[in-house]
Amino acid sequence: MEPSFFPIYVGKSKNVYKHPYDEKLLIMEFKDDVTAGDGAIRTIAPHKGIINARTSHFFFKLLEGKGLKTHMVEFNGNNKMIVKRLKMIPIEFIARNYAYGSLLKRLPLFKLMQPLDPPLIEFHYKDDSLHDPLITHDDIILSGLLTKGQLGKIVSITADINMILRTFLEEKGLKLVDIKLEYGFDENGEIILADEITGDGFRVVDERENHLDKEIFRKTKDVKLLIESYMKLASILGIDLSDIK
Repeated sequence: MEPSFFPIYVGKSKNVYKHPYDEKLLIMEFKDDVTAGDGAIRTIAPHKGIINARTSHFFFKLLEGKGLKTHMVEFNGNNKMIVKRLKMIPIEFIARNYAYGSLLKRLPLFKLMQPLDPPLIEFHYKDDSLHDPLITHDDIILSGLLTKGQLGKIVSITADINMILRTFLEEKGLKLVDIKLEYGFDENGEIILADEITGDGFRVVDERENHLDKEIFRKTKDVKLLIESYMKLASILGIDLSDIK
């Protein structure tokens, strides 16, 4: 499962390579890089790649067990995952269960950690140079990014994923504050959950509202605290990290 020498996509936290034997597959490499401010701040967090790969594998398996389709094909425990090659949709779908982050800046009528019932689902156009701007339902349809039917289906899938993960984490004594999800189309035009599900893309807090996610790094820029938080979440979830020192 060794990737080709040059990645076909270089991201802030992952690289993507061609699969050496199957053009319908890709190899997604989780990196130790950690960033903040749309990549303006960047450093290395040792073992983050492996931790995030295992965390994403855990949540993908959980969702697949509930009948949801993900792009994961194979994972052997390291920092690389074989995934389906998809036509990615350049939209971030964010499900918010509690008021936090950019929502408070955009609309300060909300109070910090105010419950949102029903959960709020937002759409952000995926473009770092534009800081992933918030877009509307009509923006998506009229621009041709998605059809009305496709958007409706993804919103429904996002709501289902959010509810599954929120309920699961609540049973562990945790709160899912919000989560970012990305999707793509497979060769048959079917909508598939892609990217990752890790502390890089969601906010999760414990009973004392301590963050077990990337918010730790955004606030402190402390890599050690970030890794400790990711490892604590993995421990609560039952993810084996015994080989990581």
